Amino acid sequence: MTNTSEKATGVRLDSESLRVLAHPLRARLLSMLRTGGPATATNLACELGSNSGATSYHLRKLETVHLVTDTGQGKGKRRLWRAATASHEFNPSDFVGDTTAEADLSWLRHHYILSLAGGFETWLDAEQSWPTAWRDAAGADDDVVTLTAVQARAMSMEIDEVVARYRSAGDSDPQARRMSIWRVLYPLDAQDPPRDGEQSMTP
Repeated sequence: MTNTSEKATGVRLDSESLRVLAHPLRARLLSMLRTGGPATATNLACELGSNSGATSYHLRKLETVHLVTDTGQGKGKRRLWRAATASHEFNPSDFVGDTTAEADLSWLRHHYILSLAGGFETWLDAEQSWPTAWRDAAGADDDVVTLTAVQARAMSMEIDEVVARYRSAGDSDPQARRMSIWRVLYPLDAQDPPRDGEQSMTP
Protein backbone atom coordinates (compact mmCIF):
# COMPACT_ATOMS: atom_id res chain seq x y z
CA MET A 1 0.00 0.00 0.00
CA THR A 2 3.01 2.30 -0.10
CA ASN A 3 3.27 5.02 -2.73
CA THR A 4 6.82 4.57 -3.92
CA SER A 5 6.95 8.05 -5.40
CA GLU A 6 7.09 9.51 -1.91
CA LYS A 7 9.24 8.80 1.10
CA ALA A 8 7.56 6.05 3.12
CA THR A 9 5.84 7.44 6.19
CA GLY A 10 3.55 5.72 8.64
CA VAL A 11 1.19 6.44 11.47
CA ARG A 12 0.22 4.42 14.53
CA LEU A 13 -3.52 4.02 14.91
CA ASP A 14 -5.19 5.01 18.17
CA SER A 15 -8.74 4.13 19.19
CA GLU A 16 -10.19 7.20 17.47
CA SER A 17 -8.47 6.69 14.10
CA LEU A 18 -9.20 2.97 14.31
CA ARG A 19 -12.90 3.66 14.86
CA VAL A 20 -13.01 5.94 11.81
CA LEU A 21 -11.06 3.55 9.58
CA ALA A 22 -13.07 0.44 10.53
CA HIS A 23 -15.74 1.12 7.93
CA PRO A 24 -16.21 -0.67 4.57
CA LEU A 25 -16.03 2.41 2.35
CA ARG A 26 -13.42 4.33 4.34
CA ALA A 27 -11.02 1.40 4.48
CA ARG A 28 -11.28 0.99 0.71
CA LEU A 29 -10.90 4.73 0.07
CA LEU A 30 -7.67 4.89 2.04
CA SER A 31 -6.29 1.83 0.27
CA MET A 32 -7.16 3.27 -3.13
CA LEU A 33 -5.49 6.60 -2.40
CA ARG A 34 -2.36 4.83 -1.19
CA THR A 35 -2.08 2.58 -4.21
CA GLY A 36 -3.53 4.83 -6.90
CA GLY A 37 -2.41 8.25 -5.79
CA PRO A 38 -4.44 11.47 -5.46
CA ALA A 39 -8.04 11.45 -6.68
CA THR A 40 -11.28 13.38 -6.39
CA ALA A 41 -14.32 12.08 -4.59
CA THR A 42 -16.08 11.75 -7.94
CA ASN A 43 -13.35 9.57 -9.42
CA LEU A 44 -13.18 7.41 -6.31
CA ALA A 45 -16.97 7.04 -6.24
CA CYS A 46 -16.97 5.82 -9.85
CA GLU A 47 -14.38 3.16 -9.09
CA LEU A 48 -16.15 2.01 -5.93
CA GLY A 49 -19.71 2.14 -7.25
CA SER A 50 -20.67 4.75 -4.66
CA ASN A 51 -21.90 8.32 -5.06
CA SER A 52 -19.75 11.42 -4.76
CA GLY A 53 -21.73 12.82 -1.82
CA ALA A 54 -21.20 9.77 0.37
CA THR A 55 -17.60 9.47 -0.77
CA SER A 56 -16.89 13.11 0.11
CA TYR A 57 -18.43 12.61 3.55
CA HIS A 58 -16.27 9.59 4.33
CA LEU A 59 -13.12 11.29 3.01
CA ARG A 60 -13.76 14.16 5.41
CA LYS A 61 -14.15 11.65 8.24
CA LEU A 62 -10.76 10.17 7.35
CA GLU A 63 -9.35 13.69 7.24
CA THR A 64 -10.39 14.31 10.85
CA VAL A 65 -7.97 11.61 12.02
CA HIS A 66 -5.19 12.64 9.62
CA LEU A 67 -5.36 9.58 7.37
CA VAL A 68 -6.13 11.58 4.22
CA THR A 69 -5.56 15.19 3.30
CA ASP A 70 -6.62 17.72 0.68
CA THR A 71 -3.75 18.38 -1.75
CA GLY A 72 -5.00 21.90 -2.36
CA GLN A 73 -4.69 21.27 -6.10
CA GLY A 74 -8.35 20.65 -6.89
CA LYS A 75 -10.38 22.85 -9.20
CA GLY A 76 -13.31 24.77 -7.76
CA LYS A 77 -15.21 22.62 -5.29
CA ARG A 78 -13.59 19.43 -6.61
CA ARG A 79 -11.09 18.66 -3.85
CA LEU A 80 -8.16 16.46 -4.79
CA TRP A 81 -7.46 14.02 -1.99
CA ARG A 82 -4.36 12.00 -1.16
CA ALA A 83 -3.36 9.60 1.58
CA ALA A 84 -1.65 11.48 4.39
CA THR A 85 0.72 8.58 5.11
CA ALA A 86 2.04 5.60 3.17
CA SER A 87 1.00 3.09 5.82
CA HIS A 88 -0.38 2.60 9.30
CA GLU A 89 0.44 0.21 12.10
CA PHE A 90 -1.02 -1.05 15.36
CA ASN A 91 -0.49 -3.62 18.06
CA PRO A 92 -3.47 -5.54 19.50
CA SER A 93 -2.04 -4.77 22.95
CA ASP A 94 -2.76 -1.08 22.32
CA PHE A 95 -6.48 -1.78 22.67
CA VAL A 96 -6.72 -4.48 25.34
CA GLY A 97 -9.67 -3.73 27.63
CA ASP A 98 -11.33 -1.38 25.13
CA THR A 99 -14.10 -3.61 23.79
CA THR A 100 -15.16 -1.15 21.10
CA ALA A 101 -11.62 -0.74 19.79
CA GLU A 102 -11.03 -4.49 19.87
CA ALA A 103 -14.20 -5.03 17.82
CA ASP A 104 -13.07 -2.34 15.35
CA LEU A 105 -9.64 -3.96 15.06
CA SER A 106 -11.16 -7.38 14.47
CA TRP A 107 -13.34 -6.00 11.68
CA LEU A 108 -10.41 -4.17 10.06
CA ARG A 109 -8.14 -7.20 10.08
CA HIS A 110 -10.86 -9.42 8.59
CA HIS A 111 -11.35 -6.76 5.91
CA TYR A 112 -7.63 -6.81 5.09
CA ILE A 113 -7.57 -10.60 4.77
CA LEU A 114 -10.49 -10.44 2.33
CA SER A 115 -8.62 -7.73 0.40
CA LEU A 116 -5.54 -9.94 0.26
CA ALA A 117 -7.58 -12.87 -1.08
CA GLY A 118 -9.33 -10.67 -3.65
CA GLY A 119 -6.13 -9.08 -4.92
CA PHE A 120 -4.33 -12.40 -5.22
CA GLU A 121 -7.27 -14.01 -7.02
CA THR A 122 -7.15 -11.15 -9.53
CA TRP A 123 -3.49 -11.95 -10.14
CA LEU A 124 -4.18 -15.68 -10.51
CA ASP A 125 -6.85 -14.95 -13.11
CA ALA A 126 -4.46 -12.75 -15.12
CA GLU A 127 -1.03 -14.28 -14.61
CA GLN A 128 -1.05 -16.50 -17.72
CA SER A 129 -0.83 -13.35 -19.84
CA TRP A 130 2.36 -12.24 -18.03
CA PRO A 131 5.96 -13.18 -18.90
CA THR A 132 7.26 -16.25 -17.10
CA ALA A 133 9.88 -14.19 -15.23
CA TRP A 134 7.10 -12.29 -13.48
CA ARG A 135 5.06 -15.44 -12.87
CA ASP A 136 8.06 -17.07 -11.22
CA ALA A 137 8.82 -13.97 -9.14
CA ALA A 138 5.27 -13.52 -7.84
CA GLY A 139 3.24 -16.10 -5.97
CA ALA A 140 2.66 -17.37 -2.46
CA ASP A 141 4.66 -19.56 -0.11
CA ASP A 142 3.93 -21.04 3.28
CA ASP A 143 6.00 -22.66 6.00
CA VAL A 144 5.83 -23.58 9.68
CA VAL A 145 8.22 -22.30 12.36
CA THR A 146 8.38 -22.97 16.10
CA LEU A 147 8.97 -19.74 18.01
CA THR A 148 8.38 -17.92 21.26
CA ALA A 149 6.41 -14.65 21.13
CA VAL A 150 9.66 -12.69 21.35
CA GLN A 151 11.24 -14.68 18.52
CA ALA A 152 8.14 -14.27 16.35
CA ARG A 153 8.28 -10.52 16.91
CA ALA A 154 11.97 -10.42 16.04
CA MET A 155 11.40 -12.38 12.83
CA SER A 156 8.59 -10.03 11.81
CA MET A 157 10.83 -7.02 12.37
CA GLU A 158 13.57 -8.58 10.22
CA ILE A 159 11.07 -9.19 7.41
CA ASP A 160 9.94 -5.57 7.67
CA GLU A 161 13.56 -4.45 7.34
CA VAL A 162 13.95 -6.47 4.13
CA VAL A 163 10.77 -4.96 2.69
CA ALA A 164 11.98 -1.46 3.60
CA ARG A 165 15.28 -2.12 1.83
CA TYR A 166 13.53 -3.08 -1.40
CA ARG A 167 10.63 -0.60 -1.20
CA SER A 168 12.02 1.80 -3.80
CA ALA A 169 14.59 -0.48 -5.43
CA GLY A 170 12.98 -0.28 -8.88
CA ASP A 171 11.97 3.36 -8.89
CA SER A 172 14.42 4.32 -11.66
CA ASP A 173 13.71 1.29 -13.83
CA PRO A 174 10.84 1.66 -16.35
CA GLN A 175 10.40 -2.13 -16.37
CA ALA A 176 9.68 -2.26 -12.63
CA ARG A 177 6.13 -2.80 -11.40
CA ARG A 178 4.57 -2.06 -8.04
CA MET A 179 3.93 -5.27 -6.12
CA SER A 180 1.79 -6.05 -3.11
CA ILE A 181 3.38 -7.89 -0.21
CA TRP A 182 1.62 -9.10 2.93
CA ARG A 183 3.07 -10.55 6.12
CA VAL A 184 0.76 -12.99 7.92
CA LEU A 185 1.86 -14.89 11.02
CA TYR A 186 -0.40 -16.81 13.39
CA PRO A 187 -0.31 -19.82 15.78
CA LEU A 188 -1.53 -23.08 14.26
CA ASP A 189 -3.19 -24.01 17.58
CA ALA A 190 -5.20 -20.79 17.74
CA GLN A 191 -7.97 -22.46 19.78
CA ASP A 192 -5.53 -23.39 22.56
CA PRO A 193 -4.13 -20.11 23.96
CA PRO A 194 -1.37 -20.22 26.61
CA ARG A 195 -2.47 -20.22 30.24
CA ASP A 196 -1.40 -17.48 32.65
CA GLY A 197 2.28 -17.86 33.39
CA GLU A 198 3.02 -19.52 30.05
CA GLN A 199 3.41 -16.30 28.08
CA SER A 200 7.15 -16.03 28.63
CA MET A 201 8.83 -12.97 27.13
CA THR A 202 12.23 -14.66 26.98
CA PRO A 203 13.65 -15.71 23.58
